[in-house]
Amino acid sequence: MKIAIVYNRESRSVINLFGVPNQETIGLKTVARLRNSLKAGGHQVESFEGDKDLIDNLEEFMPRVLKGERPGIVFNISYGIQGQARYTHVPSILEMVGVPYVGSGPLAHSLALDKVVAKMIFQQRGLSTPAFAVLESAGFEMPDLPFPLIVKPKNESVSFGIKVVHNEDELRDASQNIFDKFSQPVLAEQYIEGREINVGLLGNNPPDALPPAEILFGKDGPAIYTYEDKTRKSGREIGVRCPADLDAETTARAQELARGAFTALGCYDCARVDMRMDADGQLYILEVNSLPSLGEHGSYVQGAEAVGLDFTGLVNRLVEVASARYFGTPEPLSVEPGRKDPRSQVSFYLTERRDALEERVERWTRLTSRTADPVGLQDAARAFDKSMTDLKLRPISDLTDDRFSYGWETKTGLDGGTLLLAHLDVPLDPSVPVQVFRRDPEWLYGEGVASSRAGLAMIEMSLTALRSARQLHRLPIGVLAYTDEGTDCRYSLKAIKDAASRARRVLVLRPGNVGDRVITSRRGQRKYSLRVVGTPRRPGRPFRTPDVVRWTFERLERASQLSRPRAGLSVSVLDFKTEHYPVLLPHRISATLLVTYREEERAEAAEAELQKIFKKDGYECTLKLVVDRPPMKERRGGLALHRFAATLGEEWGAEVGKESSVWPSAAGLVPAKTAALCGLGPATVNLYTPQEAIQRISLLQRTLLLTGLLFDKGEKDVK
Repeated sequence: MKIAIVYNRESRSVINLFGVPNQETIGLKTVARLRNSLKAGGHQVESFEGDKDLIDNLEEFMPRVLKGERPGIVFNISYGIQGQARYTHVPSILEMVGVPYVGSGPLAHSLALDKVVAKMIFQQRGLSTPAFAVLESAGFEMPDLPFPLIVKPKNESVSFGIKVVHNEDELRDASQNIFDKFSQPVLAEQYIEGREINVGLLGNNPPDALPPAEILFGKDGPAIYTYEDKTRKSGREIGVRCPADLDAETTARAQELARGAFTALGCYDCARVDMRMDADGQLYILEVNSLPSLGEHGSYVQGAEAVGLDFTGLVNRLVEVASARYFGTPEPLSVEPGRKDPRSQVSFYLTERRDALEERVERWTRLTSRTADPVGLQDAARAFDKSMTDLKLRPISDLTDDRFSYGWETKTGLDGGTLLLAHLDVPLDPSVPVQVFRRDPEWLYGEGVASSRAGLAMIEMSLTALRSARQLHRLPIGVLAYTDEGTDCRYSLKAIKDAASRARRVLVLRPGNVGDRVITSRRGQRKYSLRVVGTPRRPGRPFRTPDVVRWTFERLERASQLSRPRAGLSVSVLDFKTEHYPVLLPHRISATLLVTYREEERAEAAEAELQKIFKKDGYECTLKLVVDRPPMKERRGGLALHRFAATLGEEWGAEVGKESSVWPSAAGLVPAKTAALCGLGPATVNLYTPQEAIQRISLLQRTLLLTGLLFDKGEKDVK
């Protein structure tokens, strides 16, 4: 499990340092000890300050989970930075953003910190606590309580400002010190002469009470545990005896009283109840520490040791009881059912390895292989071939030309099975800046992360998960990777068609749009090269006919009017360049026209009209078709695949819809008789730009979806 330790120590990453500052700090030794113990328990652990950056840090470390997937958990030891009820600040943030955590919630912390409210609740529940009074400000009326009294700030912990007073002058001096230093009312309560007993609690409904511990004050100084004692600045040694020297009846009463206080304030998972016992054996609750110290010399840790829990056992037990409270079981779900149900085993494998999936994406983004980079493409081909070879896939020789296409298949073979189609090139112009890999809480950025890299990582991870369940080579699966997406599959076209014709289904790892939708149809696309050549002209001279630029613009406008949006036809200018001699007007035009279409008949009709528009009329004019990418038409098999994908999506709370795209893909080369789905890559923004990114949770969702589709051998496809 991912566990984030959240604590407060530096207390600087805030908008403003404003209000009452926190004076408690956690020791770095304790944080390190806690981290090492959790790692010893098999957890993945990071530690963060509980400040304004906490949400971003947590979201990056333990991103949003799928339905049914167990999230990470926070081990909260944060005292807060500033302001009131500081123990509540981090738990409140965690409640707001939906992150589970170890320890009490905001309400219990708030009640425990307000010693007056806590004592009122104890009295209402019949739990014995010393008589008390609240002193609101200097000049207070003397409380009707006998001396000696003990005074402390109303809303602090760790024994800040605590002092025993024996007369009015001492009471007023000690109270004034608290007013000045802590800016809050004073709790004055009856001082109970006797022994100090601490009882730690661990668990819920009801909690287990640890053996009582007794604080040993020695002969010097007051018989109270001061802040100076706790921070080892008093010069005296304070000891702890655990178990305390109490008879069985008193031990049971102390533990029952502690449980009552824990329950009355609504604490969770852990707490320490401090109490005093007078000469007659009567026990009185002093306070509840809802965030008990995990320092190695503290009474809470020693109480755990008394029942056989060393520090590592204690902190991992705390994770277990918190997990049981949130998830109903202290341990992650057993993988035993997965051995009987390979699909469940594979899903478990993937969700437990989200980090490994993102690391694969990162490795791919660091490998540059743009379409015009033959060296980079060879490197990418070798890297992907190694992945397929490691998975024991065998090469398909007639689909591999070692330059533009590479094919592999499982031992069962590709024929009649599922073809995975992805490309190794990043279709970016060399002028586009290289984007380095980076994460933020929601997105992954990097060179070609959406257009190419995520799809390759998904294939690798899905096949690895299938192998983990011993299913990979039982399934008919083929993989075809090509290197010329950036040149419209001009050279891999035959290999793609041949591979798709052998498969029953084709899954294309092109990027998806934001939203849980796959693509069941795409428009076709044709690119035309237009060349217009006229006579060089001098500026300022009148001519009867328009110059070549005006002539071309006029006809380009007529060409754009051929667009029929409702019929799925568009005609656009993709680029436009002029050439001219010095001091002369342009005499040569080069342009690229883009036609997108749903039906070939309309594309043919549009081409005929374009040839008429750009016929020779005083100028040398040539219109030539250079690229024709066929449309991916919606078909019954593809719709059946989508329905199955939608069923799979329901398992993790994703509604997998379908859509049509105006942009072509290799899916258009799939024969009409073959079922096909496209856009199976993760949700993407800013495609083909320096800010290209994929959604982190979508990466996992789509990998699960891909793997689930691979499990189905095609019997559900309806032709």
